[in-house]
Amino acid sequence: MSNNPINLALRFVLELVALFAIGYWGWTQHTGIAQVLLCLGLPIIAATVWGIFRIPGEPGPAPVAVPGWVRLLLEAIFFGAAVILLAAAQQQTPAIILGIVIVLHYLASYDRIIRLLRRS
Repeated sequence: MSNNPINLALRFVLELVALFAIGYWGWTQHTGIAQVLLCLGLPIIAATVWGIFRIPGEPGPAPVAVPGWVRLLLEAIFFGAAVILLAAAQQQTPAIILGIVIVLHYLASYDRIIRLLRRS
C-alpha cells in the first residue's frame, strides 16, 4: 500500500505541509530578521535532514545511511515538530487535522513501517 501513487502523493503533500508549518511558526513567533531567518531557515534545515538521512535501498541516494528504525524516528520527529509548532502558532484545528492525516497515512503505509523496522 505504501507504494500506491495516491499514498505517495499524500506523503509528498504531507512533507510540504510540514515544511510550511515549521516555517509558519518561525514567521508568527518572531519579528525582524529573526522572523525571516526562522521562516526560511528552519524548513531548509528540516528538508536537508529529511533528505540526507536515508536507508539504503530506498529510491534515491542515501548520503548518510541509517537503519530503518532511525529513519522512522526522524520522520516522527519531523512530523511531530510540524504538528506541535503549528499548534504553538495558535493554529490548533489545522494542527489536529495534520496530525490525524499523518497518523492515517502511516496506518495505510504499514508495509513500509514493517520494511523499515526489518532493516536494522
